Amino acid sequence: MKYILALDQGTSSSRAILFDRAGSVVAVAGKEFSQHFPRSGWVEHDPVDLWNSQWETAERVMRRKGISATDISAIAITNQRETTVLWDRRTGRPVCNAIVWQDRRTADYCSHLKRLGHEPMVRRKTGLLLDPYFSATKLKWILDSDSDIRANAEKGHLAFGTVDAWLIWNLTDGAVHATDPGNASRTLLYNIHSATWDEELLDLFTIPRVILPQVFPSSGIAGYTTQALTGTPVPIAGIAGDQQAALFGQLCTSPGSAKNTYGTGCFSLMNIGSSPVMSEHNLLTTVAWQLDDEITYALEGSVFVGGAVVQWLRDGLGFIETAAEVEELALAVPDTGGVYLVPAFTGLGAPYWDPYARGTIVGISRGTTKAHIARAALESIAFQTAELLDCMQKDADKAVETLKVDGGASANNTLMQFQADILQARIERPAILETTALGAAYLAGLAVNFWENIEELVSKHSVDRYFEPEMPPGVAGELLERWREAVKRSRNWEHRSS
Repeated sequence: MKYILALDQGTSSSRAILFDRAGSVVAVAGKEFSQHFPRSGWVEHDPVDLWNSQWETAERVMRRKGISATDISAIAITNQRETTVLWDRRTGRPVCNAIVWQDRRTADYCSHLKRLGHEPMVRRKTGLLLDPYFSATKLKWILDSDSDIRANAEKGHLAFGTVDAWLIWNLTDGAVHATDPGNASRTLLYNIHSATWDEELLDLFTIPRVILPQVFPSSGIAGYTTQALTGTPVPIAGIAGDQQAALFGQLCTSPGSAKNTYGTGCFSLMNIGSSPVMSEHNLLTTVAWQLDDEITYALEGSVFVGGAVVQWLRDGLGFIETAAEVEELALAVPDTGGVYLVPAFTGLGAPYWDPYARGTIVGISRGTTKAHIARAALESIAFQTAELLDCMQKDADKAVETLKVDGGASANNTLMQFQADILQARIERPAILETTALGAAYLAGLAVNFWENIEELVSKHSVDRYFEPEMPPGVAGELLERWREAVKRSRNWEHRSS
């Protein structure tokens, strides 16, 4: 068999990518799907849209290459994390829209749990903070929203999963309800030390254990596609949340190596090896992946709005017609003219964890143009990433001399140069930017001996370009401090309910 098929189910689109034995992309198909914003701070997806768009891209990429399922060695799944799906086992239909990771509706409940003193226990067991970002409070909200839903959950009629589990359920026609430790570790229900669903956490969030998926290794066969779907059963052999997959795809397999993904959000991860270390700077400790019986952990910092700020310039303000045009617009001015844009549209992630923050533009003058705002939007992505890396280096007590980058916005040379300047570190952009899908493909390929070992994968890695710092360190430091002043003005804007 010639290929690994990676299904990359993201926040704004579903994509399917075929990889050959060289680790090269041989075909890609993608499809955007609708976003739903029923209230301020609420973000939803229709789970049926997620599945239909994902399988449509899989069929299209196989047609494009002129292959069938018999040419595919394994399927890999990588997915938007924390997004919460609940469906009926009897019908396979979702009971409501998925609540997306960006959603802030449970902010007050998280604050309530903090006031009751539960966060230290939650943090100790999960490596996470009590924040609406994660799945458990979203799931509790769904269960509490309708007594029939909770009753059916208690009877075992419903199934919960992050998006990977939803896709696997559909790929296997309900035969397999599965996730991997990396995705499980994003739910607030999984003990990262014992590698099990935790009864104390389930009790805290009033989640019935019967609705949870089985946890499989990130690299290993979790099940097979139904013959009716693919014509011949294909093993589902790699499962990883998008950021863990990107870390593996960048081959950050040794402790201390780090990457940043520029997607809808921005996510910095550093491999910390086989022992979970708790952050002292509001970062997360998460499972990176499980290979055989060995679990690897990572420190993580999350930016909720990264590339999404460019989508906002396009769709909300109409400054550009396509996302690719933002670089040309930003380069129309030499700098931002003192403008800072803080894209806290759904709150702030690490290191602030402020679900009540909202987007802010400061420093506007009569001479401000849309080009200045576009440049400030791009720079906001780099500033947020720099804050994450600053915290990460303090926690690890190790300087990140080279940051590996991927994701759509990493193709933007202006942004990457500014990132190198603000970080005062080298940026390494790989030749293959599809590192999220590639990481999942690597995990699947290792499980079915498509590739022999990690050393073989390292031999295939190639770099497109390095970006070296050009800005004087003092200037970079001043800009970063000014950014932090702008962030202060966005904090705690949305009034808390009583």
